[in-house]
Amino acid sequence: MSALPVPVQPELAAAGFDFDVIVIGAGYGGFDAAKHAADHGLRVAIVESKEMGGTCVNRGCVPSKALLAASGRVRELADADHLKGFGIHAAPVRFERQKIADHARQLVETIRTNLTRALERSGVTILRGKGRLEGPQRVGVRELSGVDRTYTARDVIIATGSDPFVPPGIETDGRTVFTSDEAINLEWLPRWITIIGSGYIGLEFADVYTALGCEVTMIEALDRVMPTFDPDIAKIAARQLIDGREIDARSGVLASRIIPGCPVRIELVDMATREPVETLEVDAVLVATGRVPVSRDLNLASMGVETNRGFIPVDDSLRVLKAEQPVPHLWAVGDVTGKMMLAHTAAAQGTVAVDNILGHERRIDYRSIPAATFTHPEISSVGLSEADAKSLAVGEGFELGSVRSYFKANSKALAELESDGLLKLLFRKDTGEVLGAHIYGLHAADLIQEIANAVARRQGVSQLATEVHTHPTLSEVVEAAYKQAVLALTGA
Repeated sequence: MSALPVPVQPELAAAGFDFDVIVIGAGYGGFDAAKHAADHGLRVAIVESKEMGGTCVNRGCVPSKALLAASGRVRELADADHLKGFGIHAAPVRFERQKIADHARQLVETIRTNLTRALERSGVTILRGKGRLEGPQRVGVRELSGVDRTYTARDVIIATGSDPFVPPGIETDGRTVFTSDEAINLEWLPRWITIIGSGYIGLEFADVYTALGCEVTMIEALDRVMPTFDPDIAKIAARQLIDGREIDARSGVLASRIIPGCPVRIELVDMATREPVETLEVDAVLVATGRVPVSRDLNLASMGVETNRGFIPVDDSLRVLKAEQPVPHLWAVGDVTGKMMLAHTAAAQGTVAVDNILGHERRIDYRSIPAATFTHPEISSVGLSEADAKSLAVGEGFELGSVRSYFKANSKALAELESDGLLKLLFRKDTGEVLGAHIYGLHAADLIQEIANAVARRQGVSQLATEVHTHPTLSEVVEAAYKQAVLALTGA
């Protein structure tokens, strides 16, 4: 985003329209799109029927990180063996569940208020209601009062986000069986909770619940726990994040039916055969099985747009596609596109869409967008998976390079007594270009950004290995990987 507003080109002024741009949805994708457009001189409206800030601010990354921060302190203070290594002896740890929950709630309110004020200062008109398409360059808004209005805009950006996915056979009551939407409220701490799914949502909440004294069972339908992570990273991470916390993790089993109550009944079947395996009775269940797009009520049929499992098809310029061709003046960003369902991806898509509206042709580079799981320690990645990198190597006829850098050789990690970690770096052996990286270890979410920048610039390890890193810092784990990669290139 430009540091200063840039006046819009005169030919882009939407004469005869109510607005230059209407954004449907005020999550991170919608927010960045609206603010970027307004900062560049466009007349902008944003439509939102729920809380400003969308999932991330209200029910996702913001409150969950507040819970992880608090529960992480509890875990650290309660780890007597770790503290003993520093010569520290702490008293038994006490915490107040409600104050931890209040910390998350207050953070949400602060960020939501700041976001709303930022839009207002930029001159964005906030329309409170449920938005939908009403044909080309027309948006209908059903206001909270029930009044229905129609607005026109030169360009329309859809940014309606996603909701938690609840598989068939699972009943939720918001109290004993719930999704991440309710879990962030931390209304109570079940003695025994089952988490359905071992992706980043399930792992983060397992981190919170175990730190606060809950017994956790994790159910994964696929054939291994943490199936979406690099297998080598998952193997080393599971030792501490799952096995080290005595989480009962089961893979290859499906929760075919879950009935809320006291206790909650979970009917488990073998994923392959669908034969009954066991019936569990637990205090609560968190359903963390992914997310589905919010697109059903957008009236996409008025534009002839067909979704794919609810996801809106877009090109890399974020233009909505109809029969693989761009629909004029219609754009979509964020989770509803199904590309990378991350808040910062949505924000990046929002700015790219607006730049294209302004006439500055841009395409988004998904390969350079990092992802992180904020467990203790953290997991992060950027670029290609090893499987995808191998496929690319075969397709383009180059040899794939892979090196590992361990935290146990890093002075800062050793000083912190947190040396259980691994960085896997993937690169081309012909040019040295960095293709991807996967990290597990202390502050992995921060470390990945350096490699993400290298991927964005398509840089090679020969250049990167000459860059000086501060000593002693965790960034030297990245430096060590680059230097190992150079040795692999030269055959030394």
